[in-house]
Amino acid sequence: MITKEDMVELFADMKQNAPWDSSKPLLWGYFFADPTKGKLESASAQLKAKGYQVVGIYDSEPEGETPALWWLHVEKVEKHTADTLHARNQEFYKFAEEHQLESYDGMDVGPAA
Repeated sequence: MITKEDMVELFADMKQNAPWDSSKPLLWGYFFADPTKGKLESASAQLKAKGYQVVGIYDSEPEGETPALWWLHVEKVEKHTADTLHARNQEFYKFAEEHQLESYDGMDVGPAA
C-alpha cells in the first residue's frame, strides 16, 4: 500500500528533479489490475462517469497468450499535494475493494498538455 510518507517523498523529489511545476495541474495516471477483463471494463465505465479518461485496458502477456492480469489505465488532469494524492490513493484502494478488483496499483504523473 502506498503511504502518505511515500507521497511526501514523491512531491519532494518532483520539486527537486521534475521538469514541471508540481504546484500546478498535472496529468495523473492511475492503474488497476485484475485477472478478469470484464471487471475492469465495468470499473472503467464508473471511473469515466467520475471524469477520468480511460486510456485503455491492456493484457500483461505479449503476443496473444492468455494474460495473467489485465491492467486498466485511467488519467485526469488534477492539482495535487501530498495530502490530496494520499486521499485519492485511499479512495482508489476502497474503489478496488468495492469492485472486487485484485488491486489498485498506483499512479504516475507527467505534464498536462
